[in-house]
Amino acid sequence: QVQLVESGGGLVQPGGSLRLSCVASGIIPSSNVMAWYRQAPGKERELVALVTAGGSTNIVDSVRGRFTIDRDNARNTVDLQMHSLKPEDTAVYYCNLYFFWSKLRRDYWGQGTQVTVSS
Repeated sequence: QVQLVESGGGLVQPGGSLRLSCVASGIIPSSNVMAWYRQAPGKERELVALVTAGGSTNIVDSVRGRFTIDRDNARNTVDLQMHSLKPEDTAVYYCNLYFFWSKLRRDYWGQGTQVTVSS
């Protein structure tokens, strides 16, 4: 079983910065992808950014240039650095890890951390 624990959420003013961190534990195949999703009230959960074990990243258009994602394979951590935050970035942010096992995708989720951007 894989467990994910997030930290770093909170209240920040527009234009501010926050760094979210997530640490994974358990039996984790080396070929995995770590990602951050978010879910705003009344909206579906959406991908924010992902990073493969090899370091390739994908960052969605709405946050590109403001957010970066990076991981430490030795420590099984993934961080989301957020700059120039906007009120529309307010959401619960979830850490995600997935890998393929017996041709099936296995997804694991953290408990979520609230990010509120407000003056």
